[in-house]
Amino acid sequence: MKYLVNSKIILLLSFGVFLSGCASTQNPQDPLESMNRAVFEFNEIVDDNVIEPVARNYVRFVPEPIRLVVGNAFSNANDVVVTANSILQLNFESAAASATRFVINTTFGLFGAIDIASDISEASDLNISKRNEDFGQTMGHYGIATGPYLVIPFLGPSTVRDAVGVGVDSLVAHPVTTIVYLDSINTLDAAIRTPVAMGMALDARAQLLDVDKTLEEAALDKYEFVRDAYLQRRDSLVNNEDVELAD
Repeated sequence: MKYLVNSKIILLLSFGVFLSGCASTQNPQDPLESMNRAVFEFNEIVDDNVIEPVARNYVRFVPEPIRLVVGNAFSNANDVVVTANSILQLNFESAAASATRFVINTTFGLFGAIDIASDISEASDLNISKRNEDFGQTMGHYGIATGPYLVIPFLGPSTVRDAVGVGVDSLVAHPVTTIVYLDSINTLDAAIRTPVAMGMALDARAQLLDVDKTLEEAALDKYEFVRDAYLQRRDSLVNNEDVELAD
């Protein structure tokens, strides 16, 4: 699935249209370019023939209010990841804001279905707007290098550091996919978690449908465009150049 798992990739393509598509063909951060291009082409084929059609049918047949509720719920779950990584980065303002968002939206917002926290933030001086923090950013905060650029099968653009970060966030911090309380997981839990995780991926892909055409038109070399947009975006996040993000 090309660009499927998380807000990192959504943000990449949302901001990518403003970045230059004319990139150097000798990017030192991409020593594995030949392999990455092959994986990129594989992901494109899978997406074109399977993932994108499913996402388009999801948008076509599921009413927008329901899709909004689903997206809000997934975003609310992600606030747990943001809170944990904000604490690890000693960014207690972000941690407090994200934790407050999670409590408000989980309780008064019907388990995150309604994003009350964002409404409160817009209508008052209380800044509890959506943040973006993950373990890849946490490692970058402490000076760990990105490592080579990678294109991961089904998941899309990443780096060695970010691939580790996604694994840690998914298996440790995220309330849907965590294995921290593995002893309590039974067949029923797996039967619930698997479709929920697939729903998260589908929701993420559906949100990218509107930028697909723009991306195709903007990039002379789509692979280079996505790579350079991703690397620039991740660098800006690690340096806290764009701390607060809209849902």
